[in-house]
Amino acid sequence: MNSILTTVFGLLGGLAIFLFGMNSMSEALQKAAGEKMRKILAFLTKNPVMGALAGALVTAVLQSSSATTVMTIGFVSAGLMGLPQAISVIFGANIGTTMTAQLIAFKISDYIYPIIFIGFLVNFLGKKERVKDIGQVIFSFGLLFEGIEIMSSVMKPLAQSAVFTDLMGRVKDVPFLGILLGMCMTLLVQSSSATIAVLQSFASTAVAGTTTSVIGLTGAIPILLGDNIGTTITAILASIGQNRNAKRTAAAHAIFNITGTILFSFFIPQFAAFITWISPKGDGVAVISRQIANAHTTFNVVCTLIWLPLLGFMVKIVTVLIPDAKTKGSEEKIPALDARIAAQPAAAMVLISDEIAKLSERTKELFSQVLRQLSKDQAGTEAEGVGTYQQFYTDYNEAKAVLKNLMDTISMMFARGSLSQEQSAEASGLLSVVDDIDRILDRCRDIVTDAAKVHAGGRKFSGEAAEEIADCVGAAQKMYAQAFGMVSGEKIDDPEEIRKAKNRLRKSIRRFNKAHLKRIQEKKCDQALTGVFGDILYNVDRIGDNCVSIAEEALDGTALSLRADIQAAEVRTEEMRE
Repeated sequence: MNSILTTVFGLLGGLAIFLFGMNSMSEALQKAAGEKMRKILAFLTKNPVMGALAGALVTAVLQSSSATTVMTIGFVSAGLMGLPQAISVIFGANIGTTMTAQLIAFKISDYIYPIIFIGFLVNFLGKKERVKDIGQVIFSFGLLFEGIEIMSSVMKPLAQSAVFTDLMGRVKDVPFLGILLGMCMTLLVQSSSATIAVLQSFASTAVAGTTTSVIGLTGAIPILLGDNIGTTITAILASIGQNRNAKRTAAAHAIFNITGTILFSFFIPQFAAFITWISPKGDGVAVISRQIANAHTTFNVVCTLIWLPLLGFMVKIVTVLIPDAKTKGSEEKIPALDARIAAQPAAAMVLISDEIAKLSERTKELFSQVLRQLSKDQAGTEAEGVGTYQQFYTDYNEAKAVLKNLMDTISMMFARGSLSQEQSAEASGLLSVVDDIDRILDRCRDIVTDAAKVHAGGRKFSGEAAEEIADCVGAAQKMYAQAFGMVSGEKIDDPEEIRKAKNRLRKSIRRFNKAHLKRIQEKKCDQALTGVFGDILYNVDRIGDNCVSIAEEALDGTALSLRADIQAAEVRTEEMRE
């Protein structure tokens, strides 16, 4: 019993160290190379081949197909990436993820501790963030292999177990059992890289008194195929709660691996013979790890070569499986940002920027509704006024929900501690812009609420008072458009111009307040509306302050990320649909 527990806990402990090392290395690589990943993403729309190459490259660099998959589904959900484009990236990600198995196949057991020590020194002594990230990558790389060594060492006694060797024999003779085993392992661990690493360790265990692998390449291939099916669960989970195209992308990932597994399962002996031919020669346990890595790479390369020319057919399949909404407007409105996207800073910045841009359009519309509301309060019927109020509050609440989603996502990114200094500064600036928009929306709500009170009391502002309020709101609306134009890069205005506009607005507000009091003396305005009039102008004045704050953020370098590049590229995506 003790030996069994030692083996089980040794296997679990080694797996834990491996997963920790892989995740830590992936995070450090994202911090060190995350900004470059954005530039790579800009090439994704050129053609399917480029999309597959970019997907492979991003995954190989980040050492995580899950990261690429979640990132891609997030882009699709936000409408920044077309379906054919995303599917080609997923194809490439399947190739890129095989890099981990190739690295594991290198026998570097004699160098693990020097690697860990060097990584620690670089991370501990490094002054610059980039140097520290590189140190973390090296340190995590060493941990990854230490986990492999631990798993390998605890598995060696299993070769002496008749029960274990009998089980492996059954798996070798019945490929379906191997596929099922591999699928269940990956579903449990949520990482095909981890389960393939376990497989490589298992296969590197020799039958007692021989150099023959306990499972052999023919027995390992079905488990490998099952691992590839199991990894699709990550994409499926990432698509839950997303829109139809995101679900279709996840479905394409599953179809890619399932069809590949079905195809290869008919030719396992021939596939094993081919892998043996292209791999280094040697004793069974000496080369089995490399053979499994080569089989993993070959499987995904062949599947990609088969499906890439059939990309249009794949799009049709997933569209049939997950059809469009039957009625226009019934497509669910799902936010593109969540905890999964927050874990991918390079992608999250683009998605956050896009959501802020959409939010800005909502805010501009709410400004227009404020002006329309003020106008209706002066001339419209009570029914018209109530209807306009209801529409404003509906739109306001939707915008506030988006704001909360943005704030939560940015906060999660900071809480994870995976942001580089550049990303931290960028995220901080975007959060400040979001906060200013939040305050502007609240000021607009307060203005409409004050106007509603006036309307409900059966009162009206004088023509002059209503015109003054409308002038101030219009000036604030113009300031907001100028300020946000600077952040979005659509306009290049001097922040000093916005400050001057703000000063002019404040002077106008002072003048209008005095004019209102004079009209009260002359019995031209209702004195009961003095407080409401002052509150509305005060809120407009504060909106002006928020606009200046947004402009100052733009002056400090805050800008929306890659939105224009990605959206412009969508035009070329249509060519891929044909």
